[in-house]
Amino acid sequence: MAEKSSIFDMIGPVMIGPSSSHTAGVVRIARAAIRILGAVPTEAVITFYNSFARTYEGHGSDRAIVAGLLGYAPDDTRIRTAFDYAAEAGLQYTFQGVGNASTMHPNTIKLNLLDGATGRRVEVVGQSRGGGVIRIVEVDGFPADFSGALHTLIIDADDVPGSIAFIASVIAHDQCNIATMFVSRKGRNDAARQFIEMDSPIKDISLAYLRQLSWVQHITYIPTLD
Repeated sequence: MAEKSSIFDMIGPVMIGPSSSHTAGVVRIARAAIRILGAVPTEAVITFYNSFARTYEGHGSDRAIVAGLLGYAPDDTRIRTAFDYAAEAGLQYTFQGVGNASTMHPNTIKLNLLDGATGRRVEVVGQSRGGGVIRIVEVDGFPADFSGALHTLIIDADDVPGSIAFIASVIAHDQCNIATMFVSRKGRNDAARQFIEMDSPIKDISLAYLRQLSWVQHITYIPTLD
């Protein structure tokens, strides 16, 4: 895919960009998404909404999102040539723009990602709020609300009585303080997903214990994003 000129061509090797919403925040949304996927994707469909749909090429958000999908940090100098590195890594990507999504935040991105090695797919919707701050607001159709600024657990579990309290007690025994908890479910006694933000990391042994519970289907642990 041929590169187009952008703000990065005018500012030198350090990623600054016109605003942190269009650069650092975009990178962090992608970095959160690949941690949910568990790998650097082989395929990505990237949809920019509202103001992002109109500015993502000129403001370098296209390069920033691809760089984040490769795992690069917001201050990585490789962001300005991310398309070249994506080609080397075998990452295939497609950009889409939706300019009038009135129910969405002005700076919203949806990522549909595939890990070709495992066949795993995820869909992540994130908002860039300014100052490099992000919110992940949806994962695989489940409403979410976490920032990546704290240690985060994403737990897929059966919707059984007492499950939320039990998981909270395990985390408490690890001396972890729960900052926020957001729970989504598809229906009563159906699949549920818990998004738990913690002030400190959870121990590996606690994660292993939670993963072996018969009613826990899958756990993703995301350390704080830089």
